Amino acid sequence: MTFWTYMLHCRGGKFYIGHTDDLERRLGEHQSGVVPGFTADRLPVELVWSGEFLTRYEAISFERQIKGWSRPKKMALIRGDWDRISTLAKSKNGPSTSSGRMEILEGTIPASEGPGARLDKALAEATGLSRARVQALIDQGRVDVAGKTVTAASMKVAAATPFRIILAAAMPAAAQPEDIPLVVAYEDQHLVVVDKPVGMVVHPAVGNITGTLVNALIHHCRGQLSGINGVARPGIVHRIDKDTSGLLVVAKTDAAHEGLAVQFAAHTVHRRYIAVCAGHPSPAQGTINARIGRSDADRKKMTVLPNNSSRGKSAVTHYKVLERLTDAAQIECQLETGRTHQVRVHFASIGHPLLGDPAYGRTPKPLRPLLERLGFARQALHAAELGFVHPVTGESLRFSSGLPQDMMELIDQLRDYDR
Repeated sequence: MTFWTYMLHCRGGKFYIGHTDDLERRLGEHQSGVVPGFTADRLPVELVWSGEFLTRYEAISFERQIKGWSRPKKMALIRGDWDRISTLAKSKNGPSTSSGRMEILEGTIPASEGPGARLDKALAEATGLSRARVQALIDQGRVDVAGKTVTAASMKVAAATPFRIILAAAMPAAAQPEDIPLVVAYEDQHLVVVDKPVGMVVHPAVGNITGTLVNALIHHCRGQLSGINGVARPGIVHRIDKDTSGLLVVAKTDAAHEGLAVQFAAHTVHRRYIAVCAGHPSPAQGTINARIGRSDADRKKMTVLPNNSSRGKSAVTHYKVLERLTDAAQIECQLETGRTHQVRVHFASIGHPLLGDPAYGRTPKPLRPLLERLGFARQALHAAELGFVHPVTGESLRFSSGLPQDMMELIDQLRDYDR
């Protein structure tokens, strides 16, 4: 089982540090305000760093450690700058092994093990580490008992004997540069606007370590990206789903990142999407104002919640039917807010899920042969327009992106599809 220590950046520039065995679920709870207290009072919150551990004990220990760090050390952790962390630790406290790349576990052999207990079994009981992990640490010379480095996992040790274990501290995996072609709509020294293709994940995560937009950007920008989101997600201010195509803006500098984040939080960024939904929404033009939060039935999905719910976040989508098609409609959506899966969840909630959406709706039976023939197996959603005020120059910018080929073909086929 994997455990995580994580750090959130909250409204007002504050940091929150915690631990969990389900990072995705816990992050969703923080972002929806389900977790009462500090983060709920300082929304929005954003994950800026996480470290992976083999035991809960290690995750809690590192959580406690970085909670006591200064803001410069926390910022260095977010950037993955362990040399800077070590320098700051030494300048404040003298030589340090626990604030850089190493973490130290100290304690005494528990009395429950009795006299003459095996060392590996006793240390596993005392720390929560597995016996296999303890044995490996002993083999690596990382275990001291009564002030001396030990080499035998089978040695006998008495209760109350002091021990010291040196662990490698968790380090976030830095995304690696990859020479992946990008369609760049705009770029200057502060930011870059990219037209993301279908199928590209925005940033590395479990199951998608390579081939992401971040990997491509690190190569394209020669590493000159904002460090606010840490080494795994440099420059990322907002996201669109893997199988949603279209425009998003990426920050090259921290100043640009902070300025863009303020605009996203204030809902002043212009975002226009084109989608194809099942059926014909009525009225043909309107607003969906429905709170969105994480689903209790499936924590990987979002759902519409009662507007008086203490969970989730308010979400507003303005829409207009552009064209009635066979058993479907081409629609445009103006997002007033930018919640996870907002367009997909909102239209599913009114009985008009996006065509091809694998999570939030089934394709109408009459249209299934067509989508199968076209090989269309993703949500029909495209981020067509993006507008914002340049966070450094103050210039108003707006960009547009034409529909990708698969959506154009789908719409064309639906115009005169014979059921």
